[in-house]
Amino acid sequence: MASGNAVWGIDIGQCALKALRCTADENGNLVADAYDFIEYPKILSQPEADPDELIREALETFLSRNDVRGDSVAMSVSGQAGLARFFKPPPVDAKVLPDIVKYEARQQIPFALEDVIWDFQQMGGVEVDGFTLDAEVGLFAMKREQVFRSLKPFTDAEVEVDIVQLAPLCIYNYVTKDILGDQPPPEELDPDNPPESIVILAMGTETTDLVITDGSKLWQRSIPLGGNHFTKQLTKELKLTFAKAEHLKRNARDAEDPKKIFQAMRPVFNDLGTEVQRSITYFQSINRQAKIGRVVMLGNAVKLPGLRQFLEKTLDYEILRIDEFQHLSGLSVVSAPAFKENLLSFAVCFGLCLQGVEEAKLSTNLLPREFMTARLVRAKKPWAIASVAVVLLAFVVHYAFAYHASSLVHPDRSSPVYIGNSGQVSLSEIPGAQRRDIRWQDTVSPVSQVDAESKRHLQRDNEQQAELEHVRSVGEEVVGNADRKLLWLELLKALNDALPVDAKSLDPVSKVKRIYHPSERPFTDREELQVEFIESEFYPDLSVWFNEEVARRYHDEQVAAGVVTAPAEGEGQDPALAPQPAVGPDGQPLKPGPNGPGWVIEIKGYHYHNSLNSITAGNGDVVYVRNTLLKNLRDMTVSLPTDPTNPDDPNKTEFTFEELGIGYAIIAETNKVQRNFREPNPEAAVATTGGGSAFDNGENLDGGEEFAPMPVKPAVPAEGEAEVPADFEAPKYEFRVQLCWQEKRLSERLQKRYEEAQAAKMLEEEQAAMAAEQAAQDSESGADGGAAAPAPVEPAPAAPAPVEPAPADPAAVDPAAVDPAAVDPAAPAPTP
Repeated sequence: MASGNAVWGIDIGQCALKALRCTADENGNLVADAYDFIEYPKILSQPEADPDELIREALETFLSRNDVRGDSVAMSVSGQAGLARFFKPPPVDAKVLPDIVKYEARQQIPFALEDVIWDFQQMGGVEVDGFTLDAEVGLFAMKREQVFRSLKPFTDAEVEVDIVQLAPLCIYNYVTKDILGDQPPPEELDPDNPPESIVILAMGTETTDLVITDGSKLWQRSIPLGGNHFTKQLTKELKLTFAKAEHLKRNARDAEDPKKIFQAMRPVFNDLGTEVQRSITYFQSINRQAKIGRVVMLGNAVKLPGLRQFLEKTLDYEILRIDEFQHLSGLSVVSAPAFKENLLSFAVCFGLCLQGVEEAKLSTNLLPREFMTARLVRAKKPWAIASVAVVLLAFVVHYAFAYHASSLVHPDRSSPVYIGNSGQVSLSEIPGAQRRDIRWQDTVSPVSQVDAESKRHLQRDNEQQAELEHVRSVGEEVVGNADRKLLWLELLKALNDALPVDAKSLDPVSKVKRIYHPSERPFTDREELQVEFIESEFYPDLSVWFNEEVARRYHDEQVAAGVVTAPAEGEGQDPALAPQPAVGPDGQPLKPGPNGPGWVIEIKGYHYHNSLNSITAGNGDVVYVRNTLLKNLRDMTVSLPTDPTNPDDPNKTEFTFEELGIGYAIIAETNKVQRNFREPNPEAAVATTGGGSAFDNGENLDGGEEFAPMPVKPAVPAEGEAEVPADFEAPKYEFRVQLCWQEKRLSERLQKRYEEAQAAKMLEEEQAAMAAEQAAQDSESGADGGAAAPAPVEPAPAAPAPVEPAPADPAAVDPAAVDPAAVDPAAPAPTP
């Protein structure tokens, strides 16, 4: 489209060329500043007329009178040359509406889409949540060869056309703007009670375009009857030439016998009335809610005397008289006699100008896409050439600088060097010095040799590093197999050690566990946890398990254990501080959780330590689990052998649970205390079954552990004794504890301890050296002048107990070698 804001609307009809130049004001109304009306010497449909020549001459005349450079040009084509179809799409996503329209175009256009130029526009309807509802789509097409034939006069005259529109659609744009005026938005329209529709009859020379619209929807049809048919009827009935019949038709009221003339034209009147009535009836049959209100007649042919009165009587509708365009200003145009005389024939030009200034309701365009592409390329061509020129210039400048820099270090380039008598070398001339020209090649060659030698050494170093890594991996596999065999055993031992031990059930001398009868020692007094099962699940990434909820639970356990200090009452996190990704209820940031592969261990169990005294003292239900199992998992150490080949070795090492990779224990599930729960008495069952008691002497209830003998009570009470109770009070609390375990092999743990010991030793040596240096400085300052001695240096903290150095490759050496004192010298060498 042209860059200017003025638009020429050009209507090439069968009888004349009409043109109107307009601009839009701030209210969207048109302001006309030029027009033209050029009537052909002959009607284009006459047998002896040459339409192409007549249009070319009229266009030349128009261009000789008017300048269209810099303005947009919109032209119309006959509605009979185009195709208009309307359909209602189903409620679909607005984004897929173009695909549905393309499918409908293939079904409704009776030609291959490659042979036509088509466009569409949605008319009416609303969009709800991205879905188009109650919409109608207008599909408009025209054969490609007819479009090019219509554009040929403009192409020959080197006039660029920006819009090609069907004449009935131009009339629709004119009516919706100038006659119907402002319409309510589509979402406010009631489909069952639409606005009043208006019928437009635009009579041309050969055809009459019938358009029916209510402002939001459109229906149109081309009737093959026009002003030329009245002329042909006169030539046939009155035996006149075409020119005389045309003159007589235009001046029928001034003829000698007007009645004879109208009588001769009556068949055409009747045919026109019948066709219009039939079209309106058909429209109402397919749009039963539509209400026809008025009729508007356009075109110079409607000035035929008696035509308006005949149609009013035939159609039984009011025909609106058009004397001016309501939304067109520009005194030099609207007051011109020729414009006022041919006002009804400028409606198409008015609609074209509305579309050109983007004020039209319907904006489809049948201009071929290749025209748009060619103009876009032509408009961008100067910028493209300028861009290429700038790029080429940049390449030339870059090449010049690069060539200059390259010439300075060319291998064959030589530079003078001056060597003095004393051997000094200078790039500037030295009096009496010897000049020597040295090439770059002579200096680059030694550097290249050194570089090659350096690369050779680096390659050799990489090869040796790879070989060392291979040997280390082999040793790791050899030693790691023995380590891995013990991992689950170590885990189970650690979990077993973490369970609380009932000290009252142990004999103070023999340390043998004794089972008490519930009547002697109630279940509520026993300091122990009962484990139902231990489950495990492997996680490729433990951060999946350690979600925000688990992190908060772990944080709560840390606060309850006193590891994390909760803020005082009334204190909170400063909202101005940077927000943490997750915080506990106390506002403290949660400790970062584990990551990487590992196992989640779940312990399901229960305990009876739930007497009222225990609950009151704060050592029952979940608190008892927290004070025993969770505390041991956090604070205890586990005694494990350091020689995998000799598990009975008395020399064992204490490891923390953290060193074993065990941590992040939480109470995953809490329950209320089952206050009314009671354990059945096995002895009560003996009285009826005659079987042995569960508390019989020497029974092994703990998988192999020996217990002190306990006297057996008789199944049936003797005379005078109390009856055997059926069950015992045992308030039960069930819990579920989860923790994560990331495998830490024995060799890794020993290697880490060795590294920590070495680091501590180095720190101790550095502090001793600093103290010695400080003492030397103090003695020197005292010898020089008796200056005051500086403040004494604080003694270094005591270093941890030294640990024997680990072998160079702990993965390939027996871990027991870390501490020679822990291995029996007489013991045989361990088998790998």
